[in-house]
Order: sequence, then structure tokens, then C-alpha cells
Amino acid sequence: MSLAGHDPSRSISGNYLAFSREARGRSRPYEVLAAEVAGDPPVLAFLAALPPAKRQPNLLFAAARNLLGRPADIASLRALVTGRGPELAAVIRARRTQTNEPARCTSLLPAMMLLPQPLALLEVGASAGLTLLPDRYSYDYAGHRVTGTDPQAPVLSCEPRGPVPLPERVPDVRWRAGLDLNPLDVASDEDVRWLGCLLWPGERGRGQRLADAVTAARRDPPAVHRGDLLTDLPALARQAPSGATLVIYHSAVMGYLSDAERRQFAETVRGLDAVWLSNDTAQTPDAPVPASGDSSFQIVRDGHTLLATTDPHGTWLHWLA
Repeated sequence: MSLAGHDPSRSISGNYLAFSREARGRSRPYEVLAAEVAGDPPVLAFLAALPPAKRQPNLLFAAARNLLGRPADIASLRALVTGRGPELAAVIRARRTQTNEPARCTSLLPAMMLLPQPLALLEVGASAGLTLLPDRYSYDYAGHRVTGTDPQAPVLSCEPRGPVPLPERVPDVRWRAGLDLNPLDVASDEDVRWLGCLLWPGERGRGQRLADAVTAARRDPPAVHRGDLLTDLPALARQAPSGATLVIYHSAVMGYLSDAERRQFAETVRGLDAVWLSNDTAQTPDAPVPASGDSSFQIVRDGHTLLATTDPHGTWLHWLA
């Protein structure tokens, strides 16, 4: 399993080579940079001094961008490591890879609209809460348009593949809440800047989409609570109103948990009166997932029903069920 270069079974160099392959066709600058880091002794030595969970490419490159004000290349990254190493390490230790891509809502929307309405949404690993707003955005599935409740929110585009049950409307959301170890504040310019640092250079449209989603979220910010998904989820779930289908969901979260932690999380969710939607590259150990061998995400319902494969950033959705 690899999640943006975070695979404890690989060496640091091996993780960066894997990330280079994942970035191919998405971000030429990061494809090149990751491959160069894999063979660069000063940068590898810097990474080796960090805790294993802090060595991943997304985090290093975002921290470097935060200090440089622009995406790094190998020369500027090496200069940071050798000249400002403690400063760079401090940013890495203080921050997390909390990519909050609003277009992931395009992958989740069809699955949500198959559920009894209204909905109560609870997202784990919610970051700043931008994927807690699937009802506010509008959508374009290759010409099939769905209008959201906020006319000023961005229109999210997605290429549907297979028999996608394209919805005619957005969900009726009666309650929403997020849970995150380190919530980002959508009203904080510093936190929003960090979200921008996590974007990959060369991917068109993501910067403007992020800015538009932040503007929409700031008009009525979703509540994102500080807490651990392994211990604090039940208490937050109990706050959901009766009469609404509770949906517990996440994107790009399970890859940061061990197999034992994923099993514990699955047991916790299954003990709640909720529908569980996982949009992830890693699932619980017993979940049915295709052996694609690439970085695609899978949407799995309740830990056992594989619905679709998806692009990690929501650009396409291939429905299987």
C-alpha cells in the first residue's frame, strides 16, 4: 500500500520513487523532484532524521513550498536542507498532509444520493471541512449538471465511467461535523495557505477550485472537531440528529493507519447506527478491492461492498456496482 509515498515497508528512496510514478501525468515538476530526491544523499539524510510518518513527499514538498513561497526544485530543496534544515524540520513536524480537495465530493455524491434522505454527515480526517459541503457545490458529470444550494460555490467536474447512478439533485443535509487530529480553520489565512502548499504544481484548476471552495465555506463554516477517529468518533456521532441517515465517511485517511488500527476503526463504525463510505486507496484488510496496482481510490460501503474506483482528486469516477 502506498499513500503519497507513505509506505513503512519501503525505504525512503523507494517511497520517493513510488511517489514519482504516482505524480507521472499529473505533476511533471514533482515527478522529477521525487525521482531526484530518491538519489540525493543530503536530502535523504535529512529525511532519515525525521520520524518515519514525517518523511513522505507530500509533506516535505509542501513544507519546502511554505518556506520558499514557490514549489521547490532539487537545488532549492537541497539548499533548504543544508542551510535551513531546523526551520524546515519544524514546519514538517508541526504540519500534516491534510489535502482538502473539494472535487472528491464528485466521487462521493452518487453513493450519498442512494441513501435515505435527509443526511447527517460526519467526516473523519476532515481537514478544513471542504468535503463536508457536498450539498453546496454544483456538479458537471460530462454534461449532466447538478445544481447545489450555493450559487456562488464552485462547479465540480467529473468524468463518469460505467453505470454511475448520476443524481438529479444534491443531498438534503441536516447536520454536518468533521473530526481531525489537527483541524484546519477555514477562516485562518495561514491554514488556507498551507492547503495551497499541498497542491501539486502543474495540475490545472486545483488552485482556483480551492480558493472558490474556501470562499464558499467561509460564508458558513462547517464544524471540525479536534479528536482521534479511533477513540472520539462515537461521542461525536451521538450528536447527530435522529431522523437523518448518519453517514460516516473519509478520503485518503486509512493509509495512515496500521492494519490493526483499521480493524479497530471498522469495529467502531460498525457499532454505530450509520452508513460507512470509504473513499480511499487503502481499506480495511478484509474489504473487497480490485488489484489495480495503481493509485486509484476505491469507494467501499460499510466495509464490504465495493461501489466504484475513483481518481484521488475526483476527476473521474468508475462505477462498478
